[in-house]
Amino acid sequence: MRIPDKTKPYRYSLWEKLYLPAIFSGLKVTISHFFKNIRKSPFTIEYPEKRRDYGNRYRGYHILTTRPDGSLKCVACYMCATACPAQCIHIEAAEHPDPNVEKYPVVYEIDMLRCVFCGYCVDACPENAIIMSNTYDMAYFSRKDSIAGIDDLRKPFTVSQEWLGYRPYFPEERKVDLVKMAKERGPVAA
Repeated sequence: MRIPDKTKPYRYSLWEKLYLPAIFSGLKVTISHFFKNIRKSPFTIEYPEKRRDYGNRYRGYHILTTRPDGSLKCVACYMCATACPAQCIHIEAAEHPDPNVEKYPVVYEIDMLRCVFCGYCVDACPENAIIMSNTYDMAYFSRKDSIAGIDDLRKPFTVSQEWLGYRPYFPEERKVDLVKMAKERGPVAA
């Protein structure tokens, strides 16, 4: 067998020069997927009519909870603002007229564009004054609209359970007793 001394360049046919094989193979894949999706249900969700189901622990829009008399549970302790990694919570406190309550927030603002929805503010609150809902509809036309104040965050004392999301003491968590589970499991082999 003789080894060639010179290499010959490959001569493309007119069919290959027009990229027709590549175009037709791509169209074949696209058309096959098109007809498969017509037979099956589509992967998209028709958003305004149907909503995506998220878990109970989803962290969405914040809610400032109220007492039965309508006043805020927040005592302006600044724990949520301190725990916030994005520094998006701004609180200004004032003396409360009720002597049983030390202070209350005059200004409570959350910049929703800076918020990372981590839930640290919910975990840090000793009064359970702030919780997170399952609402994920947040669209703003200006930066000023994205700053939620007390009136935007305040909800009535009774909120529908399906719209509540992340909060520190979720009922399913109370059912799990880790100490009891460890005793039932027995000693761990080394």
